[in-house]
Amino acid sequence: MVVWKSGWVVNHRLIMQAPLFVLTCMRSYSSLVSAMLGQHPGMYGLPELNLFMADTLAGVMRKLQIVRPQSLHGLLRAVAQTEYQTQTVETIEKANVWLQQHADWNARQFLNHVNEQTGPRILIDKSPSTGLNPVNLQRLHRYFPNARILHLVRHPRATCNSIHQLRQKTAPTPENSQAKNLSPEQLWLQINGNILNFTERLPLGQSMRVQGEQLLAEPERYLAQITEWLGLSRYAHSAIEAMLHPENSPYACIGPSNARFGNDPNFLRNPRYVKRHIPPQRLEGPLEWQSDDAQGFSLDTLAIARRFGYG
Repeated sequence: MVVWKSGWVVNHRLIMQAPLFVLTCMRSYSSLVSAMLGQHPGMYGLPELNLFMADTLAGVMRKLQIVRPQSLHGLLRAVAQTEYQTQTVETIEKANVWLQQHADWNARQFLNHVNEQTGPRILIDKSPSTGLNPVNLQRLHRYFPNARILHLVRHPRATCNSIHQLRQKTAPTPENSQAKNLSPEQLWLQINGNILNFTERLPLGQSMRVQGEQLLAEPERYLAQITEWLGLSRYAHSAIEAMLHPENSPYACIGPSNARFGNDPNFLRNPRYVKRHIPPQRLEGPLEWQSDDAQGFSLDTLAIARRFGYG
């Protein structure tokens, strides 16, 4: 396995290890996997920050207020926890004021400051919005050219079924104009295609791809591989045991009433990891979320899924 040596971002007070960005399509186990990784003593797992939707915090907050205000919860909870060491209604209100005061900061300035509060650990961000648009990925690379990229994938049938079921249950809300008219398959294909195009341009060893199904079935094996790739293998067995307890993350629970989420709500309600075999899915056949006479997956989806090792 290729181990990529950590890059560094220099600040007037701190030398910051390059963060780890988990790039993925929504409904692909990212809340659970990122919380597991975040329990490693050399890492710090954050909720969904959505930092790359705009060039500044002001832009991010403005866009999320229009698109989906609930998506601000992760950013608010992260500030409350790292600035005030707790997440309450009062500290979330303080976090909102803090964000307004630092509205001109970009993602690099913000994460560098967070790293000052959390110590010399690798920060983990897992916002699915990052892969939705190539422009977001360009921002990521501009601010963090040496960042490590973990491409977390899930079988398209399981992912699309989950997206469809979520849409059926969720009350209509303003959605990102890029995503609201996309079918579940189009969403899976677009996001994973964007991530593939992005990672293919990175130097060898800067990115890694892993099937979420395999990681959750054999966490000891795959978590060890990821930490070795990150240069954190010196922590060995005790770190693996810690990573099997994502419920210990300060973000692995429903938050205060003014910032309840920041991760998948199902994960927040039951954040414990239970080792389980995930039954394989088929690539062929009709799609459950389409009409009976619809065709199966497109050739493009089949090609990428097989490239990921499915089928």
